[in-house]
Amino acid sequence: MTHQTIKTDSRPLQQSILNFNLQPQAITTRPARPADVPAMLPLLNDYARQAEILPRQAGDVYQSIREWALAEVDGHIVGMGALSILWADLAEIRSLVVDPARQGQGIGRRLVRHLLTEAAGLNLPAVFALTRKPDFFLKLGFSVTQKEILPRKILKDCIFCPKLKACDETAVITTCVTAR
Repeated sequence: MTHQTIKTDSRPLQQSILNFNLQPQAITTRPARPADVPAMLPLLNDYARQAEILPRQAGDVYQSIREWALAEVDGHIVGMGALSILWADLAEIRSLVVDPARQGQGIGRRLVRHLLTEAAGLNLPAVFALTRKPDFFLKLGFSVTQKEILPRKILKDCIFCPKLKACDETAVITTCVTAR
């Protein structure tokens, strides 16, 4: 039997061993608190500069802090989203953002589930979102709907959007199992 000696650079091998031994970082979701706002704003502002979400001023975030849920890894905010109640039977998931370096790790999905659980606890039968990534929401049980069935949203927010006349977002909606 012949043995071959394979020479390798030990540094990549050692790094691979180190990476193999690392435990996956736990993602936690929780309601936002006023003290979180300064840490929330940079990620929100990055997405607003890219016209992915409507701009949010610090005062707006403080005033709506009870609507927000955060995702954290090792105590650092890596994503967030808000559940905005529009009427007795309808809420919107809005400003759902995830740190670009953390996308694809289930953070957005965890945030949506957190917000849907909150909506169900409030006995809200339907939740919608306006999104440029409808496939993400479709995988979570949402279905595509027409924006025209959401006049309260249009009157509340869309009229302030610079893309109002050429909106490139898709409306998606889901029903919640309520806690009645």
